[in-house]
Amino acid sequence: MLVNLNEILIPAKEKRYGVGFFNAVNVEMARAVIETAEEMDSPVIIGTAEILLPVTELVNVADYLIPMAKRASVPVCVHYDHGLTSERCMEAADLGFTSIMYDCSTLAYEENISELARMTGICHKRGITVEGELGHVGDNEGDGKLERPEDFYTDPDQAEDYVKRTGVDALAVAVGNAHGDYKFPPKLDFDRIRTIAARTGIPLVLHGGSGLSDGDFTRAVSEGICKINIFTDIDKAGKEGIRRGLDEGASSVCGLIPYETEAIKEVVRNKIRLFGSGR
Repeated sequence: MLVNLNEILIPAKEKRYGVGFFNAVNVEMARAVIETAEEMDSPVIIGTAEILLPVTELVNVADYLIPMAKRASVPVCVHYDHGLTSERCMEAADLGFTSIMYDCSTLAYEENISELARMTGICHKRGITVEGELGHVGDNEGDGKLERPEDFYTDPDQAEDYVKRTGVDALAVAVGNAHGDYKFPPKLDFDRIRTIAARTGIPLVLHGGSGLSDGDFTRAVSEGICKINIFTDIDKAGKEGIRRGLDEGASSVCGLIPYETEAIKEVVRNKIRLFGSGR
């Protein structure tokens, strides 16, 4: 069933479990995520991010994700992640996405608030939930890598003010996490997560979940993280599944699909079990 973010994250916050958000840039990835969620009777969040649109355009993602979510036997939120422009966010809303992250984290604080408050006002009238980001989650490499990530950590005092003034439904926090492959084990600031969760009273989001340890996830969820973003892990798993299929003699795209989907399913299974959202 197609739902918005609140219908998934508010119960997660109350019962202290986490829910995975998985980017799905093709039908096989989407099938693997939703079928696994159904098998484990778990809610799930699925979608794409603006940085991934060169791979699969937004309208094409909507074409397969929205009907699949509606048919699912478990709650499925279709989420547009890291929207960088209001135009693209509105396009996602018009296509049927039920949740939007408008990422204004690189803007000045007051401008971030102004932009998010405007987006939240528009989306809430349409039953669409909104995620914001305060502080800035950088990348592990490339142009997005931060030299001193701690300079961009989410400030608890600002977080409380930000949530009150924007009305966002969920808040992505910068607490030592980063996008992509971790070169060294990250050190999450769990005290900061706990403080922000208490100050804001809304579900918190951990971006850059791929590569964290099981212990990091468990502790982060216990301190107030409700949504965990995973992409690199399932992307790499799909590649390894295809490689295994080729090694075992699969000679067509059709023959490789089961290898790809089963490899992704195994990662999703493990995350659902670890986050505590399934049976």
